Amino acid sequence: MPAPDLTRIATFAGLPPETLTWLLAQGEQRCFEPGEVVSRVGDEAEYMMAVLAGGMQFYVLHNGNREPAFRVEAGHVSGVLPYSRLRIIRGESVAVGETWLYLLHRSKFPELEQVSPELVQRLVSLMSDRARQEARTQERDDKLRALGKLSAGLAHELNNPAAAIMRAAEGLSRNLQARPTQLQQLVQHCPSPEALAQLVQLAAAITPAAFTSALDRADAEDELAEWLEEQAVPDGYQLAAGLLDAGLSLAQLEPALAAWTPPARPAALAWLEGQLTALHLVQDVQEAGSRITTLVTNVKTYSHMDRGQDFAPLDVVASLESTLNILGFALRGKNLRIVKEYAPGLPPVRGQVSSLNQVWTNLLDNAIDALPEGGEITLRTRHEDEFVRVFIIDNGPGIPPEVLPRILEPFFTTKPAGEGTGLGLDIALRIVEQHGGRLEVQSEPGHTEFGVWLPVR
Repeated sequence: MPAPDLTRIATFAGLPPETLTWLLAQGEQRCFEPGEVVSRVGDEAEYMMAVLAGGMQFYVLHNGNREPAFRVEAGHVSGVLPYSRLRIIRGESVAVGETWLYLLHRSKFPELEQVSPELVQRLVSLMSDRARQEARTQERDDKLRALGKLSAGLAHELNNPAAAIMRAAEGLSRNLQARPTQLQQLVQHCPSPEALAQLVQLAAAITPAAFTSALDRADAEDELAEWLEEQAVPDGYQLAAGLLDAGLSLAQLEPALAAWTPPARPAALAWLEGQLTALHLVQDVQEAGSRITTLVTNVKTYSHMDRGQDFAPLDVVASLESTLNILGFALRGKNLRIVKEYAPGLPPVRGQVSSLNQVWTNLLDNAIDALPEGGEITLRTRHEDEFVRVFIIDNGPGIPPEVLPRILEPFFTTKPAGEGTGLGLDIALRIVEQHGGRLEVQSEPGHTEFGVWLPVR
């Protein structure tokens, strides 16, 4: 096997001949067939690898699926580099075509520092560039995953009021189709304008009745249904439910229908129930539409859509509330209880709404993941000296003591491979520091507390 031409490697170009000779003597060549695995998840990171021919495709595992991350072409260096803290391979690399690699074991790095400080400097610079690129990529992916989760929750939140509007529209359609017949029968049997006025007065508004228990309502519905059947009203139980929902009781109906002859009462009651049902359905549409408007407003507040990205005075509580509303689906999915302890008269802080909302999202998302079904999250705000302090507290199992000192480190995660990038808290930390604040964490079983300090405007 002929000695490789290391000068074709961009990082090795221009090195003195004695350095190249040392590299050839201390390293080795390996050939990989097309599609052959070069390294697997969990392997020890032992070698600096220079691609002499072919290439390597690097994959990461996400939720059990292998996803392409980046490719290293011929002429470039990959693998572990001097001063790198990489110990375990986090992905899988596969040979692209017939691939020849030059490998130098990391145990040779101390000697390499003596042989060629210039090459070590190049490799360290390469490692810094690679780390920055990976951080940007991981940060982008982390934000996209968060956006995907928020989008799924928002879609579910919008689906409920939209479905309610559709149901109400269908009910209104049936109601309106029946109204001409009801009106005709009402006019035919109406005894006097005064009797009609009393009936119309009952149909003017809906005032839901308050029952102390479901049993009380059931008793009232049975009583009203029996009276309706005595008036020869068909489907008395169905009409009874609609009249009770509108807040009408037997004590109100009897005097209003006293002037109506028994044959006329079914037509009067059918028209009354139809009118009240239509009003009730209109209220349902209004409430559902209001819910959609609120969700859209929350999204605008959360994403800062209607303002620039410059720092500006902002209300921390409003920022927390919009984030809670956006995460409402995830919170209800685990039946989590939210306790709000907001200090009154909190001064505004100077910051970017969209950036701070990312902080609250990351912290709340971690708390949601950590909590079991039925857990509790406490949001607390305080004004201390020249800072507004925000606490996000959960009563989950806590962060293990051996993990706590590293919890804010970039790329450190306790989640399984593919489920976390280890950048969520690092992103939150950098955003808080950009705002002139600081992020603190303390934890014990049953109490994990993230505290954010933000300077007041």
